Amino acid sequence: MAKQKKKDDNVAASNRKARHNYFIESNYEAGIILMGTEIKSIRSGRASIEEAYASEENGELFLINSYIPEYKAGGVAQHETRRARKLLLHKKEMSKIYNAINREGYTVVPLNLHFNGRGMIKVDLGMAKGKKQFDKRQTDKERDWKRSQRRLLIDKNT
Repeated sequence: MAKQKKKDDNVAASNRKARHNYFIESNYEAGIILMGTEIKSIRSGRASIEEAYASEENGELFLINSYIPEYKAGGVAQHETRRARKLLLHKKEMSKIYNAINREGYTVVPLNLHFNGRGMIKVDLGMAKGKKQFDKRQTDKERDWKRSQRRLLIDKNT
């Protein structure tokens, strides 16, 4: 039998702060248009999407402020490190995202960059609403309580 890879094995970059700073309502998987040197740089594991977000311009969705460093062995043909990169989605998904951004005040944040089964780079996008400071503290309290519950159950069972 062939071994199946976990989804975490093929993650190239992740935005760990997104789930702390936002309530993630729904997820979408989008393709991304990249240059060859960008792909090689991502494969080396040096990309960052911590400060990135998706924005609508002229009926298309773009990933803004994502950082993909220059590929050292790329020679003369290099890419810009923080350029806007076009995202590829189905029309229905795009219309849902546009409506949520324009009417309901949602933000579209990238959750991670990963390789799919065919080796293509995909972006997981989250429809997010911002958390207030007290929401963040409440989330931390719940996480700490669940962690201590697990410890208590482990101690009780042993």
